[in-house]
Amino acid sequence: MEKKQTAVEWLAEQLVPKAMLTYDAITYNAIQQAKQMEKEQILDSWDDGYSCGMYQEGLGIDYYNETFGGDNE
Repeated sequence: MEKKQTAVEWLAEQLVPKAMLTYDAITYNAIQQAKQMEKEQILDSWDDGYSCGMYQEGLGIDYYNETFGGDNE
């Protein structure tokens, strides 16, 4: 399965040009925090679906890792 890009990853690419090899710590930390927040929202949504009876096999973290590549960032 091909890794999908999250909205935060897309936005970071738009704001930080690939030609820039480095960016400041504040920007880096803000991007990392946004990625973590987005990951938690995805996992919460999976859990909410489970509790509403829309169960699919596996855990939210399994879905996240398979779809978005896990913690490789």
